[in-house]
Amino acid sequence: MTRIIVLFNLKPGVQPAVYEEWATRVDLPIVNRLRSIDGFEVFKSASLLGSTAPPPYQYIEVLDVNDMASFGVDIATATMQRVAAEFAALADATFILTEPVSAAAGVKGAAAEPPPHA
Repeated sequence: MTRIIVLFNLKPGVQPAVYEEWATRVDLPIVNRLRSIDGFEVFKSASLLGSTAPPPYQYIEVLDVNDMASFGVDIATATMQRVAAEFAALADATFILTEPVSAAAGVKGAAAEPPPHA
């Protein structure tokens, strides 16, 4: 599974209420219906832990993609092209593709391979 993290700020002049209404009415329901998506959530940044500085991004999207090839087909549809264009008119975004890090990879002394049987 690939998780896509989208960090973004609204474009100048776009009010949060306008974006949030669009996200709940259009973006969330349409993207969550895509076959290639296991889950899609949008988060509003609240604060930075241990800081009074504002977060560098107003919003974060998290998309759990079960198949990137299918995702490519899904986002090529006319409906998703319209949704993407509407999103681009509202926000400046950075899309980050991620992959999980194995829990054992960072454990000191963890064996890369199972030990041979005696």
